[in-house]
Amino acid sequence: MPLDPNLLHRERSARIISAFQADIDRGAIPGAVVLIARNGNLACLEALGARDSTKGLPMTRDAIFRIASMTKPIVSCAVMMLAEEGRIRLVNPVSTYLPELAGLKVGVETRDTAGKPVLKLEAAGRDMSVQDLLRHTSGLTYGQFGDSLVKQAYRAADMMDPRQTTAEFITKLSKLPLQNQPGHVFEYGMSTDVLGRLVEVVSGQALDAFVAERITGPLGMKDTGFHIPAAEAHRLAEALVDPGTGERPPMARDLTIKPAFLSGGGGMVSTAPDYLRFTQMLANGGTLDGVRLLSRKTVALMSSDHLPPGVGFAPATRAQFEESAPIPEFGQGFGLGFCVRKEAGRNPVPGSPGEFYWSGVHGTYFWIDPAEQLIGILMLCAPDVRRHYRALMRQLTYQALPD
Repeated sequence: MPLDPNLLHRERSARIISAFQADIDRGAIPGAVVLIARNGNLACLEALGARDSTKGLPMTRDAIFRIASMTKPIVSCAVMMLAEEGRIRLVNPVSTYLPELAGLKVGVETRDTAGKPVLKLEAAGRDMSVQDLLRHTSGLTYGQFGDSLVKQAYRAADMMDPRQTTAEFITKLSKLPLQNQPGHVFEYGMSTDVLGRLVEVVSGQALDAFVAERITGPLGMKDTGFHIPAAEAHRLAEALVDPGTGERPPMARDLTIKPAFLSGGGGMVSTAPDYLRFTQMLANGGTLDGVRLLSRKTVALMSSDHLPPGVGFAPATRAQFEESAPIPEFGQGFGLGFCVRKEAGRNPVPGSPGEFYWSGVHGTYFWIDPAEQLIGILMLCAPDVRRHYRALMRQLTYQALPD
């Protein structure tokens, strides 16, 4: 993709780089890759700071990042490709494809006579659907966000265990209660991990093989996957070392080893140029360079709000995402794989109605703004300050758009 800096205001676009560089210089973040595309062309692609400050390795444009939850849109795309082939129906109960998940109970907290919280199980009004998984209204949760009795049960079951297979993950999940009634509450959780297993069962392929054959391979995303070759490990971007502890934030597994658990919710790595190819495909209505993965109507469906009227929002969701949460106060909803902006105003960060986006817990972030024919991608490894830089990236990008 050609680079055309004239797609941004020259003087104002300099603020983007100077702001990130200033924070690198003062030791707030190790480094970053900043990418902005407009009208199908690159407007900005800058590698700043270090990808590994302890080894003195400079950041590069092709640095590899743990994209965490930016895996979710890729796996959601895989599900929608199977739906286009008539092999999955979004309205169907998940148990149609994963029978173990039929008849799950909902965990309701009450108190015993001594005032101690206890978990009571009640029947679900209906089984979760595939659409529920895509929009996070399945009733599933994450054990690490909050301390409800259901979340405690998730932690006790070690639902994030990297040693489990996706099949074993589903078996463990089938023995746990739901946090909410399906369809009633938006709760960010392990829904997309279940979708990953769904892809495997329906397609007959391991999730990594399906993604490589059907998505990343055709799009030329050569550095995107669930692990990296040992020879490429030096390209991995690392967080800063905490001066107090002498350690980095926990980043879990060794990425040079293929994991047993192919986490559809957060297991992939990528680069800024690779992820641009995926997002540009979506921005183009499902096609890129002659390769069509999805129809334009499917992309339009995915990027529309799917949350039902009156849906609730889990407290942990509000606390975790702030202005990025799909909640009415910020004019936000949630589609099939990512958050969507429904209206102008309300949100404190700039954007346009119709845009869609998501982020990763380690600091990565993307958004697609069809009204401005704009894609923004931030690759950053700084988990503790990720919210600040998501908002900063947006603010600096929109102020740099030309008249």
